[in-house]
Amino acid sequence: MLVTVHHITDRAAWNALLRDLPAAHVLQTWEWGAFKQAETGWLPEHVQFCDAQGATVAAAQILTRRAGPLRVIYVPKGPALAYHDADLAAAILDHLEKLARSRRAVWLKIDPDVIAGTGIPGDPDHPAHDDPVGQRVLAQLCDRGWCFSASQVQFRNTVTLDLTPDEDTILMGMSQGTRRKVRAGPKKGVTVRAAAAEADFRTLYDLYAETGTRQGFLIRPPDYYRAAWTRFIKAGLAHGFLAEVEGEAIAGLVIFHFGPKAWYFYGMSGSQRRETLPNYALQWEAIRWAKAHGYATYDFWGAPDAFTEDDPMWGVYRFKDGFGGTVVRHIGAWDYAPNPLLYRLYEQWMPRVLGVMRRWR
Repeated sequence: MLVTVHHITDRAAWNALLRDLPAAHVLQTWEWGAFKQAETGWLPEHVQFCDAQGATVAAAQILTRRAGPLRVIYVPKGPALAYHDADLAAAILDHLEKLARSRRAVWLKIDPDVIAGTGIPGDPDHPAHDDPVGQRVLAQLCDRGWCFSASQVQFRNTVTLDLTPDEDTILMGMSQGTRRKVRAGPKKGVTVRAAAAEADFRTLYDLYAETGTRQGFLIRPPDYYRAAWTRFIKAGLAHGFLAEVEGEAIAGLVIFHFGPKAWYFYGMSGSQRRETLPNYALQWEAIRWAKAHGYATYDFWGAPDAFTEDDPMWGVYRFKDGFGGTVVRHIGAWDYAPNPLLYRLYEQWMPRVLGVMRRWR
């Protein structure tokens, strides 16, 4: 299939064309590229692909960064296109592979929003089904010499909730325990309100820092989250929520949203008043907000790679699973290496170099 390539330099034009494409994702928006450039040094470019009639058929926000004397290239949660069209997918992959070779990149990584299957293999409560389009894309990548990446930047698995039924149906689709906890919050005095981008930032961050300390994960400095949360809230691509009891903020949540989908990206809670179950009330209000604003899917953003109780995400997954969604397994991140030997050396030695750098910081 013949496609023509155009570079887009206008934010509104890029987001508008991206929004209407299949497999569009908020990490492909102009704002995400600008954020990654400002915070981590990735250089974004925005590529539109058109067919012979001039219609947009695909888009890719391509991030490039130097790694010493080398380059690496990443297309976060992209490219966006109709993956059931094998010829179109091949044409876009042709372009990306040529780009990687011309820039002498160590690797080019993609992790498109393509579903490999639903459910959990071997779990009768979540019957597994392969997705034929996703399975074909996996075969296509293997046939072209791409390899499954050892560095899965984004979550490969998640839980998604269909927002098209009415609220009562969504509520009744939850587990009995989750439904009870959703209803318990307001009875215990929990109220949920929208979080303002600037005025409530410090409250959200302090709750997030407390969550990180309690659960044992590292968080970045405040300026990173200020840039992420406030940039996207002001752009109309994110929405924050705060749960309060008697005027005291005890938990928060930030969702991102674009196209037909909303994503639960950040959740945070304090150590006080946890018996009021604020996280359940927050999720329900976020789900209701997303449905009311026309989003068809609520993505809980993250589930275990291996659905076993020793997986570090097991507890978080059980919380999300109670809301009655579907386990979705994506194809994950795949790497194209123009120089396989250089790629193997990079993958072998770079983690060691980074380890040394961290010890000397």
